[in-house]
Amino acid sequence: MPFIPLDPVGFPGIAALAIGLLAGFVALMRARARGRAMPKSEDAARRNASILWIVVQGIGIGIAGFGPIRFALPADSAKAIVEAVAILALMLAATWLFDASSRAMGRNWALVARTRDDGQLVESGPFAWIRNPIYVALALVMVAMAIAYGHSRNLLVAAPIFALGTWMRVRHEEAVLRATFGPAFDRYAARVKRFVPGVL
Repeated sequence: MPFIPLDPVGFPGIAALAIGLLAGFVALMRARARGRAMPKSEDAARRNASILWIVVQGIGIGIAGFGPIRFALPADSAKAIVEAVAILALMLAATWLFDASSRAMGRNWALVARTRDDGQLVESGPFAWIRNPIYVALALVMVAMAIAYGHSRNLLVAAPIFALGTWMRVRHEEAVLRATFGPAFDRYAARVKRFVPGVL
């Protein structure tokens, strides 16, 4: 018996997660293709230290999905269907946030915190509402995975670890943006919250 009790899950939830992961993978490949098609430019500023915090975020997400899966819900049960709808909604919202954000960032999008010599401060698309929409998308994926695998209690450990990695990445990225854009970034940061519109 596992140390942390497992929630019963059904096949529809796993299928919904798989569909969402596939959609997210397609969005990621499209973002990379757009990046390769754009003119090359030297990095004006880059923070490779954020790689450590990417790993910490990944550990948090991994913990959310770690452990055995207890298939105990009939596929046609109301609970299995409601879970599947919730999981699919979370995954599609995450995919939309990532895709819309990477499109808005254009040539500025990169895995590691950096700015380009010809970069601009992005304030359109999801960035008009929150400053870190891609991290919100990753949090939605983490929650969807925990629900799909029946590991909702894992979030008690996974969420704080993910939050730590995210906070440290945000600190690094904001230092890069502030050094590059100065008062323009400060005005943007004063107007737009980091993760939840008007709240946080």
